[in-house]
Amino acid sequence: MAVVLRGEPGERLTDLVAWTGADGILRLAGSLYEPGGFTGAPFAGLVLRPLTASAEQTLGVVWTFGTLLLVAALGLVVARALPGPAGRRTALLAAPLAITLLMVSLPVRNTLHLGQTSILPVLLVLAACFVARGERLPGVLTGVAAALQPVVLLFAALFWLTGRRTAAASAASAFAVCTALAWAVMPDDSWAYWVHHLAGTGLGERPDGLANQSLHGALLRFGLQGPAEIALFLVLAAAVTVVGLRRAVRYARDGQLLLAVAVTGCVAVAVSPTAWQHQLLWVLLAVVGRVGTRASDRLVWPAVVVLVLTLPGKMLLPNIGILLPVRDNVVLIAALGTACAVPFLPSTSPYWSKPVPTDHARPAGSRFAWVPLLPFWRRVLTRPNLLLELLLIRVVYSAYAKVRLAATAGRATAEEHGRQIHSIEQWLHIDIEHWVNHTVAGISWLREFFDYYYSTFHFIVPLTILGVLYVRRPSDYRWARSSIGFATVLALVGFWLYPLAPPRLMPGLGFIDTVHGVQDLDSPDFGALTAVTNQYAAMPSLHFGWSLWCGVVILLLAPKAWMKALGLLHPLFTVSCIVATGNHWVLDAVGGAAVVALGFGLTHVLAGPRRLLPKDTGPAGEAPGAERVEGSGTAGSGREKSGTAGGEGTSGAPGEPGPEEPAAEPAGSRT
Repeated sequence: MAVVLRGEPGERLTDLVAWTGADGILRLAGSLYEPGGFTGAPFAGLVLRPLTASAEQTLGVVWTFGTLLLVAALGLVVARALPGPAGRRTALLAAPLAITLLMVSLPVRNTLHLGQTSILPVLLVLAACFVARGERLPGVLTGVAAALQPVVLLFAALFWLTGRRTAAASAASAFAVCTALAWAVMPDDSWAYWVHHLAGTGLGERPDGLANQSLHGALLRFGLQGPAEIALFLVLAAAVTVVGLRRAVRYARDGQLLLAVAVTGCVAVAVSPTAWQHQLLWVLLAVVGRVGTRASDRLVWPAVVVLVLTLPGKMLLPNIGILLPVRDNVVLIAALGTACAVPFLPSTSPYWSKPVPTDHARPAGSRFAWVPLLPFWRRVLTRPNLLLELLLIRVVYSAYAKVRLAATAGRATAEEHGRQIHSIEQWLHIDIEHWVNHTVAGISWLREFFDYYYSTFHFIVPLTILGVLYVRRPSDYRWARSSIGFATVLALVGFWLYPLAPPRLMPGLGFIDTVHGVQDLDSPDFGALTAVTNQYAAMPSLHFGWSLWCGVVILLLAPKAWMKALGLLHPLFTVSCIVATGNHWVLDAVGGAAVVALGFGLTHVLAGPRRLLPKDTGPAGEAPGAERVEGSGTAGSGREKSGTAGGEGTSGAPGEPGPEEPAAEPAGSRT
């Protein structure tokens, strides 16, 4: 409520202003649809007309608070509808978790801002399926929901196909009565909506806009128009409806009624001519489906659904041409996957309640006995799911970029901190930046080399190392990924607490910006980069920090001496280029080294040392059939049963597998 209501009256609850303002749609004597601001069904307009007597301020408070209550009720119903048997922890946490996920989802946030009514049809359908008793009342609730959002009438088909004929007939009758009532009171508006606009098609924003996540909107974005597009849309919509409803019926008969509701809702999203962002809450319900036979894969599908419904597409996928069709239609793809493709487990599957356990390793003792180890998570031998890992890396980097951009305290503060750093370096006699910068600027080939190195290798080398570790050394990949993640988070804290102007942006010191060109320091808003990045995020230097992480990982894991030596050249070249180009002070590199050291330290404390003990040891202390990865690994097995996961031999005491650990699997059985 605070987020919505603290905005200016003309900037919050924009749809309510359009409905109830002095020139609002619901105050007009003519048609609801002539101004082009109202997109709901005529029955929704009929319900909302009495609200015009309320002031916008009062209605805004009531509407926002009422929406929050609807979300809470929806979360409680969803928690009650989870398929059993549910454990004590699930019963305790289901409702708070459901309400939290609903609140952070894009549809609910959009509803709160725009004052939409799209939560109500979802709540009415869920109440019909899980709260109302008998057959007639569920049908009536579903019919009213369909009168508010016509595509919801698909749930009457679900009732019919699952044998609830009375509920289906009641839903159709209630829908017809509500629609007829609206037609009797507002005949012109009903004609405009149902006939002229073909059940609301074309109302509101442009149907080819990114906000329309339906098959119709996607086909328009792909450039199809006219009769050919309409024919293709009808064919695809019919196919999705048939496949989706058959799957929904199967899950309903299997005892997974909530999943059946989610599948039907996703069909409605896909086949509706317009599916705006506030109408996509059905997709979030698909999080209840269970996918995968292994415990390590169970979180992949819920994580994908939550990320798709809580983050904009530009945070999930980079701005690369080949990925734009996926990024622009990511919610539609999730809805189509739920309706037609995702292999949800039936409740009769032996993996439904007991998936294949995750293979964990026992960490070796720490070399530093005084360091208290807090193993929050056990080390996993298998590589993580690739899709989930790519999403994790992308989302974390997007969040990093946004926090970095927001972490600024102004130019004056950053320049004052720059003078502090410069004074400290003068006192320490390490203020070599000016000399190095001007020396390199006078040697054209060296300047071009450092400019290119600064701009490209910062991302290429860490991603390459993570890719190689993912394929060749899964357990070491998790350890390395965690350490660079912790280092990056700590760097964000530094950016926020200590904004620092780099040498190239310090007035009066005479530094040459070799990468970005001459900056107009007399202008308060200088440089093209100011609008897209925080140029004062210099302490600590992640350019050097990430390069040092690369050097340490290569030094520890590379099997050949020449590889180790080559890996150490990367941080050397990086520290040289960040100083030579005027982008960092020497102490920035020290800060980068500090956050990397803390990142490795946190990983050590939370997950234990990198070196692992053997899982199963024979009489000679060697794991029977164990696969050593000293200097090599296999991408096919995806697991390391030996304690040499990091390339180091161990001579620890024999370890016995825990009671929950599975029997050994054939090589190549894990992916």
